[in-house]
Amino acid sequence: MSLALPISSPLFGVLVPAIKVKRVLVTKTAINRFVFVAIVAILAGCASLDRQAPGELAPPPEPIELADVPFFPQTEHQCGPAALATVLAWSGVETDAETLSPQLYIPAREGTLQHEIVAQARQHDRLAYQIPAEPQALLAELAAGNPVLVLQNLGLNWLPYWHYAVVVGYDPEADHFILRSGTHKRHTTARRTFDRTWARSNRWAIVAVEPTEVPASAAPSSYLAAAFELEQAGRVDAAQHAYRSGLKHWPNEPNLALALGNSYYSDGDVDMAIDIYQHAIARGAYSGPLYNNLATALAEREQWAAAEAAARSAIALNDAHREHYRKTLTTIRCRQSNSCQP
Repeated sequence: MSLALPISSPLFGVLVPAIKVKRVLVTKTAINRFVFVAIVAILAGCASLDRQAPGELAPPPEPIELADVPFFPQTEHQCGPAALATVLAWSGVETDAETLSPQLYIPAREGTLQHEIVAQARQHDRLAYQIPAEPQALLAELAAGNPVLVLQNLGLNWLPYWHYAVVVGYDPEADHFILRSGTHKRHTTARRTFDRTWARSNRWAIVAVEPTEVPASAAPSSYLAAAFELEQAGRVDAAQHAYRSGLKHWPNEPNLALALGNSYYSDGDVDMAIDIYQHAIARGAYSGPLYNNLATALAEREQWAAAEAAARSAIALNDAHREHYRKTLTTIRCRQSNSCQP
């Protein structure tokens, strides 16, 4: 058992404002010419990010235990590296606690911050997804074969003792959870005891999965946020895989198509972006931002009639970004006639 350090700001999942996003989402040329709706503007409106309130545990009909999940016994104050190594190794990353420790452990504080756990998962091209703060979500991940990294307070609210562990199973008959914890490969703890210690961290827990997989407890907006943060971390290929996986899971979610198209557009692949936007619209997953960005991309290729039609479709939806779409239409017209002012 060792020290983990919960961050004092809101838990992972809250997105930074658009002005703080470091990675440019569109080309400089496009910024100068058109009004492009970046995915961060969409996420800013998803305040709840699909999070659910804690609920009663509905026990599974059969015991669940991921017995083959690797075990890295922790050394002093190294519960964070040990827990992250456990879930990363299970997902196929070749690593161990000793390798991860220099990137995670803060000697002055003798512990590891939550956001560093998440950041390091991303640096290994894994989708770090914060599951809903309820026991049922934890069980759903276990049933899908995903061990869950949790933050517990093994002390008291007024005298905390923070600890990272990995939940690998649940036995409904004994009513206990099974964890990789500290120096114990198979630590069992009564459900109610576990839930009390977990609740003291606001039930913070993540899974770290390959970007070709969608976590069992995922909801569209919070999944999109996790994939977008992967892209912001510079793991663009992994993020694009995650967007595509999300689209396979939720084919009618326009914001996932928007994010995927924007990602290709920002990397200069305008034709791929157009293809993604058009395919999403054709299958009914349309939105104002999707039409607007399609208009922008088509205008980059000087397909003026199609660009104007897409911009008009965006305006017709009459959503909160309507004035942006009007500016896009105006810019398309002046660009076509070479009458734009510098």
